[in-house]
Amino acid sequence: MFPDLNPFLYRPAGDRPDTIHRFDGWSLEDRDPQAIQAWMPLWGWLYEHYFRVQTDGWQHLPQQGPMLIVGSHNGGLAAPDMFMLLYDWVRRFGPERSAYGLMHPSVWKAPVPLVAQAAAQIGAVVAHPQMAIAALRRNAAVLVYPGGAEDVFRPHNQRHQIQFAGRRGFIKLALREGVPIVPVISEGAHDTFFVLGDFYEQARQLHEWGMPWLFGIDPIVFPLYLGLPWGLGIGPLPNIPLPVQIHTRVCTPIVFERSGRAAASDRDYVEVCYQQVCTQMQTELDRLVAEVAVQRSPTV
Repeated sequence: MFPDLNPFLYRPAGDRPDTIHRFDGWSLEDRDPQAIQAWMPLWGWLYEHYFRVQTDGWQHLPQQGPMLIVGSHNGGLAAPDMFMLLYDWVRRFGPERSAYGLMHPSVWKAPVPLVAQAAAQIGAVVAHPQMAIAALRRNAAVLVYPGGAEDVFRPHNQRHQIQFAGRRGFIKLALREGVPIVPVISEGAHDTFFVLGDFYEQARQLHEWGMPWLFGIDPIVFPLYLGLPWGLGIGPLPNIPLPVQIHTRVCTPIVFERSGRAAASDRDYVEVCYQQVCTQMQTELDRLVAEVAVQRSPTV
């Protein structure tokens, strides 16, 4: 039912058949359609019974060719809407249609090799322009959450806000490669836990006074949250999402008028494109939140 999660796998016989393969996010070849298919029963149960996902807008997705799928990160390290989006992708297009996700370099440094292997096998690569460009030039879809840790651990009262932390690299990437941006949004995923606030500045002060970072990795954020399994989570600890219904939506692709290196190097044009994406995604999210509120309101 589940993929082989042995933390180290041997590469096929070659020049160095005795070399152990470590999953570090720097290879597109680690994506394994069989491993993805093996996860589908678990994802399907979560989709149908735990999160009771409703989704729409898939007709907007280009049927072929490279694209940059841009999402708002929700729900802590569990990121439930991301996995439900992946489930929807696979059940529609099959595991053979290539899709890769950009994952923060610090996650690849986690002391549990199983995490890196599982991530690589379902299509995660290190969040670096080199890997994103390589995937796009293979006509693959690339999924990116520009807001990163600041977005996925944003306070609960900001759960309906698009927050990309001012990162514009994804715009430059889309312009340089001339690919459409396909926005994806969700409602409910950030209700699967409750972030009370970010205390990174206080944690950084303690670090400067001698407190070591866990695993030696600067966490970027230091949230205080209510959620499973800790009750009160202190720091960016893994969480088990609550069984809240999730709604996802694929929005109309955004195709910029200009493309190429010159467009990607034009700071003013990059800013215009960035604001266009943020505005369109916020408008779509506001609409989705309002629609869900109507669905949940008691009928008279």
